[in-house]
Amino acid sequence: QVQLVESGGGLVQAGGSLRLSCTASGRTVSSFTVGWFRQTPGKEREFVASISRYGLSTYYADSVKGRFTISRDNAKNTVYLQMNSLKPEDTAVYRCAHLTSGGVVDANSYDYWGQGTQVTVSS
Repeated sequence: QVQLVESGGGLVQAGGSLRLSCTASGRTVSSFTVGWFRQTPGKEREFVASISRYGLSTYYADSVKGRFTISRDNAKNTVYLQMNSLKPEDTAVYRCAHLTSGGVVDANSYDYWGQGTQVTVSS
């Protein structure tokens, strides 16, 4: 079983930065694709970014492209989401997930999910 734990969320002013972490256990993180999603109450879960196994490719939602960067630290078995130039619209619970099969932007493609970390951006 793959277990994922997120950390790094918090309160930040618009224009600021945060770095989220997704640490995996039960499997080497480099061997599978990891996606980041976000969700607010009453909203559908939204794809944010993904990184393929072995870090061969990355993919970003248009809403975060140029501001967020996804990366891996294989020694720490961790995937990061660096979030710069944050906007109030970025406020959400952010969750990382392990891809089983399918397209990376589809939440149904993932099987194991972390519990999430809250990001709040004030204006």
